[in-house]
Amino acid sequence: MPLDPKALGAALDEDLSAHTTLCRRDAPAFQRACRSSDDLVVACTQESRLFNELSEQTEGAVALDVRPIRFVNLRETGGWGREARAATPKMAALLAAARLPDPEPVPTVTYTSAGRALIIGALDAAEALAARVADVLDVTVLAQGGRGQQAHTWPVQSGELVSLGGWLGAFDAVWRKANPIDLDLCTRCNACVAACPEGAIGLDYQIDLDKCQSHRACVQACEAVGAINFQREASEQRERFDIVVDLRAQPAFAQHAPPQGYFHLPQGLHSEAGLAAVLRLRELVGEFEKPKFFQYKQKLCAHGRNETVGCDACVQVCSALAIRSEVERQQIAVNPNLCVGCGACTTVCPTGALSYAYPRAAEQGAKLRTVLATYAKAGGQDAALLLHSQAAGSALIDALGREAQLRPKAVKGVPARVIPLPLWHTASVGLDLWLSAFAYGASQVWVLVTDEEAPQYLDALSAQMAVAQALVNGLGYSGTHFRLVRARDAATLDVQLASPPAQGVKRRAGFAVQADKRATLELALDHLLQDSAALARSAEAVALPAASPFGAVNVDKDRCTLCLSCVSACPASALLDNAERPQLRFVEKNCVQCGLCATTCPEDAITLAPRLLLSEQRKQPRVLNEAQPYGCVRCGKPFGTLKGVELMLSKLSGHAMFQGEALERLKMCGDCRVVDIYSNPGETRINDL
Repeated sequence: MPLDPKALGAALDEDLSAHTTLCRRDAPAFQRACRSSDDLVVACTQESRLFNELSEQTEGAVALDVRPIRFVNLRETGGWGREARAATPKMAALLAAARLPDPEPVPTVTYTSAGRALIIGALDAAEALAARVADVLDVTVLAQGGRGQQAHTWPVQSGELVSLGGWLGAFDAVWRKANPIDLDLCTRCNACVAACPEGAIGLDYQIDLDKCQSHRACVQACEAVGAINFQREASEQRERFDIVVDLRAQPAFAQHAPPQGYFHLPQGLHSEAGLAAVLRLRELVGEFEKPKFFQYKQKLCAHGRNETVGCDACVQVCSALAIRSEVERQQIAVNPNLCVGCGACTTVCPTGALSYAYPRAAEQGAKLRTVLATYAKAGGQDAALLLHSQAAGSALIDALGREAQLRPKAVKGVPARVIPLPLWHTASVGLDLWLSAFAYGASQVWVLVTDEEAPQYLDALSAQMAVAQALVNGLGYSGTHFRLVRARDAATLDVQLASPPAQGVKRRAGFAVQADKRATLELALDHLLQDSAALARSAEAVALPAASPFGAVNVDKDRCTLCLSCVSACPASALLDNAERPQLRFVEKNCVQCGLCATTCPEDAITLAPRLLLSEQRKQPRVLNEAQPYGCVRCGKPFGTLKGVELMLSKLSGHAMFQGEALERLKMCGDCRVVDIYSNPGETRINDL
């Protein structure tokens, strides 16, 4: 693996030296570094366990809980490949990213498990699994057929599962018991099996009621134990468990991301997943914490107004069913116990009401800016960011690097200009950070997706990337800048990464990513508008796909009565009234394309127009509709629009309660109407009041 310590040091403003066998012959150099209180980065992930052990054994070394060692992979991501000798800028960028501080702490979500486990499935498979974990877990089996062991070692229930909900430490299971044999009382003596003349009782110790002819020989055989009772009424039983293992073919949870603490193992122990689950199950006793991955600001939420739903993108995209609509409260609700931290809800949220908290957008932005600035300082050009997951994505990139080292003539490896950056989940970074990365100098931003992403995540990422691509192309930048890299194996990834660069910015941006999503988008757009000013543009507005968080609203003036219900519904102050005259005004910069105005409008006069207006008019209020005011027939004070009052009069003129003076009062302002009612008390009607 070729290394240029002098060039790396120049990019990082440090004097560096390379060690060919740091974990063996050159270990004293690592031990000296362990004794320093400075940040310690080791560019080797293969021997991370050994380095941690060596640090603990080194006298005078700083404790790992005080100063942890950060590890970064330079070998598979750039050192092993055809372009390894040109990968110094990328290596410098990855080292710079590894030196950044850890994300700021966030609130945590706590799970408490006492180890009470429910295993659902065929009796023989369930008991085989129970035997592997019963020394650690308090096991209950809900039998679904199968053949039981002779020994009755743990509680066994029978019945049909009615419902299952919850999460680690708080699963509520309900099942319906309808069989005459109570498996919890059954001693498995087989006397009933031998006594049944119809052979209606199997070794699952349940009676097939379709075969049973009511001889009741089994009842007599089980008289001493009393496990069989044909008079027992069907009943539902509810219990709480900490862990659930489901061995059935169809899982209890249909969503892509089931609750933590739920394991679906249709092949039982006869699979790699089953054996891995046994190890995981044995560890699920105690108290566990995870970050609360999201922050929610209800004031920014465009989900609903006046019991009308506008944007529900987060509800639709959540693969864990952790988000539900509470439109009567004008908000959504996120269950932190069900949230798996994918962040897809934050990327599709147009307003930034939902934001990713660990790491925060500002911390991710700092990493992107550091990586791209270091890459450029080291002489790198046409950087392509490859965002990937820490699990399957990292494994696939490692596999590609190893293939490139073993078969250099057949496999190219990760190109020198491609900078892999791991994320907790590929769906956790979206349009605001992609555009920021492009403004920071990345010619392309790619997201590596494998088999681990939910289908709705891929749809959401594709839709957002279509918006990003339309934006930069509309500004005049040529090429393909944003795309999903779909790969399941190293060979496919090798081909996918061999793509030509696209036109990037001439001047790299220096702004910092903000906590507010819309603020970050505006900073990125402002920079790109200035940078692309000399590029050819086909129009003053860029048409965008429907997933766009930018756009205008079109108002049908023939239908609009200026009732201004859209103004009260708008969560982003994009639609405004005018206190001095009947006007509907619009600030396009504020519009998030949530659709609440369109769904609220009683006249169906509003449609959305996804686009990016390139002129300064985008930030200025403009009039969408205005009307002649209607003056009170008594005092002359304007109290509505001519069109609105005339429409009201035409609709009510045929109503029995609005005839004569009552109809005339509709032409008066509120004050004059009251005066007129009390001036003619004999004609007062309840509708007038």
